[in-house]
Amino acid sequence: MHKDPSYYIQGVKDNNRLMLARTITLVESTLSTHQEIAKHVINELLPYTGKAVRLGITGVPGAGKSTFIESFGSMLTRLGHRVAVLAIDPSSTRSGGSILGDKTRMEKLAVNDMAFIRPSPSSGSLGGVARKTRESMLVCEAAGFDVIIVETVGVGQSETTVASMVDFFLVLQISGAGDELQGIKKGVLEVADAIVVNKADGDNINRAKLAKRQYETALHLVTPSSPNWTVPVMTCSALQEKGLNEVWETITTHKSIMTDTGELEKKRQEQSMSWMWFLVNEGLERWFYRHPEIQKKLPGIKHDVEIGKVAPTRAADDLVSILGKDLLL
Repeated sequence: MHKDPSYYIQGVKDNNRLMLARTITLVESTLSTHQEIAKHVINELLPYTGKAVRLGITGVPGAGKSTFIESFGSMLTRLGHRVAVLAIDPSSTRSGGSILGDKTRMEKLAVNDMAFIRPSPSSGSLGGVARKTRESMLVCEAAGFDVIIVETVGVGQSETTVASMVDFFLVLQISGAGDELQGIKKGVLEVADAIVVNKADGDNINRAKLAKRQYETALHLVTPSSPNWTVPVMTCSALQEKGLNEVWETITTHKSIMTDTGELEKKRQEQSMSWMWFLVNEGLERWFYRHPEIQKKLPGIKHDVEIGKVAPTRAADDLVSILGKDLLL
């Protein structure tokens, strides 16, 4: 790794793809020396960020997410946009990573000069993956990519994590799988800015229309995340590239409304603040577990709590007071 931050900063600003990849590798590194350089690089690149459309995409297994992103991304590049795809995969440590998987899933987009695909690092924790993805997103924006797609290939908490770092959250669904509402959680509906029923082609068109109506009904039971936006339900066929223009028009309309009402700026400010506090809490937790006195006393305290000798509240107070002594010195 190069030790001069300007080496990375200039490379990214020059839209050098090799330097973009190296900078993201630097950001992903867990070595403290690399992290120090990465912090400086991100801070210097910050003025060149913020202009891109930040789009999160999730979907149930089998929803055709890879095909959708490839077709959608290819359409955007034909319209003159530069598209970066970043994947969040909290399960990648269990599956051995998805480095080759992402490239082979989107073969056309992977070789498109106007596109950049980056799988998530297998860091073993959702917070760790999210941190790298947030910073990678800023690096891609500084490199001139004007549409950033953050794909969640995990389940559960990863959807709300992605929703907390993007402007528009798209939920991809399919029809014809029995109960149309299976696999879609209330929490996902609450953060969705649009629901798109994919694979609306061939014999599946009528089923897709039925699923569309069912999702529209389900949305009436959910409090909308914005008073200025009604969540639409659309159908598309990523395979036949039908309905993708309408999806993009919806995203641009949403951005226009959110910008005009000041909601987009407010949302990004809130995201930045919540991200800062997340990092503060993470730093405090790291400091706690690395403290020599904590490391020395923790096994004994844990044992006392397990056998019922000490109450959890008392144990927690004792542990925190160890740090308190340090602060009073």
